[in-house]
Amino acid sequence: MLSELHAALSRVERSLDVDERDAETLLAARGDDLEQLLVVAARIRDDGLERSGRTGVITYSKKVFIPITFLCQDRCHYCTFVETPGALAHLGKPSYLSPDDILEIARAGAALGCKEALFTLGDRPENRWPSARAWLDEHGYASTIDYIRAMAVLVLEETGLLPHLNPGVMSFAELQALRPVAPSMGMMLETTATRLWSEKGGVHYGSPDKDPALRLRVLEDAGRSRVPFTTGVLLGIGENDAERAQSLFAIRASHERHGHIQETIVQNFRAKPRTAMQNESDLALQEYVAAVAVARIVMGPDATIQAPPNLTDAAELGLLIRAGIDDWGGVSPLTADHVNPERPWPELDVLERLTAEAGFELRERLTTHPQFVAPPAGRTSGGCDWIDARIRPHVDALALPSGLADESAVVRGRPWAAPAVPVGARHGVLARATVDPAGLSDGDYVALLASDGPQLEALAALAHEVRVAAVGDEVSFVINRNLDSSLLGTVLDLALVADLADEAASLGATELCVQGAVPAGLPGETYFEVVAAIRDRHPDVHLHAFRPTDVADGAQRLGITVRDFYERLRACGVGTVPGTGARILDDGIRAALSATTDPPARAWIEAVETAHAVGLRSTATMVYGHVDSAADQVSHLRQLAGIQGRTGGFTEFIAMPFVPLDSPPVAGARPGPSVRESRAVHAVARLMLHGRIDHVQAAWTKLGIATAQAVLRGGADDIGGLLLDGVIAPEAGPEAHRSLSIADVERIAGEIGATARQRTTTYGSPTPEQSAHARRPDAPPSSRLHLSLSRA
Repeated sequence: MLSELHAALSRVERSLDVDERDAETLLAARGDDLEQLLVVAARIRDDGLERSGRTGVITYSKKVFIPITFLCQDRCHYCTFVETPGALAHLGKPSYLSPDDILEIARAGAALGCKEALFTLGDRPENRWPSARAWLDEHGYASTIDYIRAMAVLVLEETGLLPHLNPGVMSFAELQALRPVAPSMGMMLETTATRLWSEKGGVHYGSPDKDPALRLRVLEDAGRSRVPFTTGVLLGIGENDAERAQSLFAIRASHERHGHIQETIVQNFRAKPRTAMQNESDLALQEYVAAVAVARIVMGPDATIQAPPNLTDAAELGLLIRAGIDDWGGVSPLTADHVNPERPWPELDVLERLTAEAGFELRERLTTHPQFVAPPAGRTSGGCDWIDARIRPHVDALALPSGLADESAVVRGRPWAAPAVPVGARHGVLARATVDPAGLSDGDYVALLASDGPQLEALAALAHEVRVAAVGDEVSFVINRNLDSSLLGTVLDLALVADLADEAASLGATELCVQGAVPAGLPGETYFEVVAAIRDRHPDVHLHAFRPTDVADGAQRLGITVRDFYERLRACGVGTVPGTGARILDDGIRAALSATTDPPARAWIEAVETAHAVGLRSTATMVYGHVDSAADQVSHLRQLAGIQGRTGGFTEFIAMPFVPLDSPPVAGARPGPSVRESRAVHAVARLMLHGRIDHVQAAWTKLGIATAQAVLRGGADDIGGLLLDGVIAPEAGPEAHRSLSIADVERIAGEIGATARQRTTTYGSPTPEQSAHARRPDAPPSSRLHLSLSRA
């Protein structure tokens, strides 16, 4: 065991990162090994603080603790916060804290300079206790979530404190409902140890909301909702080191997908009287400190690691700082920690002194951490897409330009109001869509697709709001180059493919997109030779290659299964695959559009699901405006949402208008969609796919720039690729001579009041080197035909 520990320590000292197995091993560090681990964790923390401009700073939030209700549907074996209705009645307390009592606490906190109102409560008590349901009914609230939403608005308007909401498990729709009234929310993951929930005797047995799978889903939904989110682990409740490591990596994985975890709390178990665990031992100090250090290493330098200062003796807080924490969490000068009432908060001057003795400065932050408040470098509205516009004035009034709290700010109430809506525009279907964008019937979406005039404007405005809440208000783009592999043997050969990859990389491309069935005279192995030609020259350029029809062709030629073909593509270095060829997932329509080349809808679905199953994500597409109806479009979107629910493999949805000039003659087809139809399709797609597929792309080469700008104001968030064509062989791409520059995209976005953001194929951010290379003045020119910005 010691040799494994020392090997893991050596690896982490070299790489400053760990895998899950090493994290499990390092959790056992004690004595001199623990000292070695603390040095690594502190170094990682210090690197992150320096990068953020907060060198030597440890933060805290000055808060009041507002216990909305002590009732809960769960039965956790360590909790003293929760009471029964009988116990509350005996104490003369109501089921829920009244609005007047809430305001009394909040006003007293504001007078002391507090800026956070921590709403803490039991999880959905109305599901277990009839008295809770009766109280809500009597006071006109549909649920506990409904009540805390109303109270958050009340606190914002009357006191100016910023609500941080901890209502436990929340659905996607509830997160969406709460986002406009709170700049941050939270829920402890606690543990991924399912056995502690599912097996009798486990600390979470009998607690429906402590199912780890359910809590992990909340983390995902919070990320999709762009909610700055607090979570963490609770250690010492029966989990083992492997489960501790697994829990930390689950939090890390969610944050890597969404970037929303604003702090990870590492909390130590403390035994409490009147609980099933009252005779259990507290988590040992060295065991706890090792876990804090491992959490820092797992989460990395840019994460915030918090340790509650009242759960560790004051003389030992310095150890937590050495272990890599950079935040003490909320500390109240007014209210007790109602979850740990036996452990009073340290006085702020004492906490400041102890922090200074460890070589750090104590600084106040807001409930939302600085990176979600202040604009990132190079942007003027960076935090705005994380904080709803309706509460942005409340946050800005209390924040410094750095995103930390302005300790001199006057804490006072400010109006809260929903954004203006076109007069009379959101009745009926639109009103329901405002509450639950993805929850309407097929008939409702068909009706919305017919929107025109003021109703279309209202539909587009709603889709834009949903888009901003989901992914922000930027227009994203990728620097890419398309290659048509059906031109091999004529325009292209493998040497030229490699040269074109060189040229694309020199122009700053981060993606090469290759599509097209290789000519019949070439062997099936040619598909993989194309991949190798690119990969040998540029292993770091993302390869987005081969449609379902191409894969079916290659698999048939080689006599292997489609799954085998996809697995080979992935092993050879293909990163993602195009989901083109979906058209409309109806066999009658597919036959009308292309009776000889399009496989049945079932074959397309099976192909993309197979790609997703082997780890290749894909785009999702639709071609509309031909022989299809609004009902056909809705059915297609339903099927895409279903696939995404099963696989999670789609990166974005692309609605491509039918362009007769680019297609064989189709009997009975319309001459492509109108601008009105395109706007309605993109808006309805945003609503229907909400919570499933985050990104909606404007296919600018088919829409034209003006219509692309219109849909980017009405649900779409991405303009796709620049489609570089270079000077060597512009005709090698299927959309030759139709290319954009970064300046073009910046202008297109600027004209609609947005900013442009370069992305990777999978919607991450390119490295600083990639961004700088794309903009360098000596980059070779791209030979291209500029599209007119007035083209419809």
